[in-house]
Amino acid sequence: MVSKIKVLESVQALPDHFSIDELVERLIIVQKIEEGQRQAKEGKVNTTQEAKDKLAKWLQ
Repeated sequence: MVSKIKVLESVQALPDHFSIDELVERLIIVQKIEEGQRQAKEGKVNTTQEAKDKLAKWLQ
């Protein structure tokens, strides 16, 4: 979930004229970053080797 402060910061960082699509893209990126940071704090991360192993399985 994205905080209201992050939404406001994202809107303020946009140029004076922008499309709704640009805003939505930016908010999705902010949400993904916050989710990744939360997962990292919770220890839900993979080592480089674990990531390589998963990728190798996907590419088979």
